[in-house]
Amino acid sequence: MGKEVQLMGLRKADFSGSWYPDRAEECEREILSFLKDEKISSPSGKPIIGGIVPHAGWYFSGSIACNVISCLRDEIIPDVIVIFGMHLHENSPRYIMKEGAWETPFGQLQIADDLCGKLIEKFSFKIETSDNYSQDNTIELQLPFVKYFFKNVKVVPIGVPPADESLRIGEAVAETAAELGLKIKVLGSTDLTHYGYNYGFTTKGTGPSAVDWVRHTNDRKVIDAMLDMQPDQVINQAKKNHNACCAGAASTAIACAKRLGATRAESIAYATSYDKSPGDSFVGYVGIVFE
Repeated sequence: MGKEVQLMGLRKADFSGSWYPDRAEECEREILSFLKDEKISSPSGKPIIGGIVPHAGWYFSGSIACNVISCLRDEIIPDVIVIFGMHLHENSPRYIMKEGAWETPFGQLQIADDLCGKLIEKFSFKIETSDNYSQDNTIELQLPFVKYFFKNVKVVPIGVPPADESLRIGEAVAETAAELGLKIKVLGSTDLTHYGYNYGFTTKGTGPSAVDWVRHTNDRKVIDAMLDMQPDQVINQAKKNHNACCAGAASTAIACAKRLGATRAESIAYATSYDKSPGDSFVGYVGIVFE
C-alpha cells in the first residue's frame, strides 16, 4: 500500500499547524478535551448514519465537529466515510479526488478509488490530484478526526454546489456503495451565518441584538430545514437568508443519509465564534447527526 500511495500521490495537509495542530500528540490532546465538552448533547438514537459538521479552526468549532464524528462510532464500522464540502456557488463545477491519499497528523487517509471511479462514470467532476487541487478547509478540517476514530477507513472527498443535481449525487453515493458492498457513513461540512462587516452582512446592525438574531432566528431557519431532513429547503434557506456557506454539502449529505436509511436528525450542539471571541463579525456552527 505504501508504494501505491507514493505512485498515486499524497495530498498535503495545508491547514495543519494553523487551523489545527500539526503533531499527532497535540491533536489527540485537543480531541480528548473536545470529548469532555459539557455543552455537547448525546444523541438519543443509534446507529448514526452521518451528520453535519462545521469547519472553522479547531479553536472555534473543533469540539462540535469532533463530537459529531465521534458519534459515528457504533456497531456499524464503515469501510468509507464520504465527506461533502467546499465553498461553491450554484453554477460551480463539482469536485472529487479520485485516488491517492490525504495527509493527516495521524497518518495517511486513503481515497476509496473504487467508489470514486464509479461516481465519475455517472457524473461529471473536476478531478483533483495530490498536486493539483483547490485549497479547501471544509473537508481537511474533518480528516484528523476521521483518522483518529477510524484507523482503517477510506474517504471520498467531494465538492458539491447548492444545486438539485447535487442531491442526485448524494443518492447515487448511497446506491453505488451498496452495489460495491461497501458500508459507508456521510458528512456534510458547512458553517452557518457569516455576520458582520467582515462578511458584508449587517442586516440587524451590531451588538447583542444582532447576535441574538443570528442565533435564534437566522441560523434557526436553516437548522430546522436540516433537522426536517429537507435538502431542497436547506438550499433555499441559504440562498434567501445567507445562513449556510456550504449549503450544497449539507443538502447532499442529507440526501445521501436518507437514501442510506436515516429517518431523523438531531442537533447535538450549536455555537458561534462570538462565544469564543466577541466582536461585530462572527459565524454560527451546528453539529447534527442522522439516525
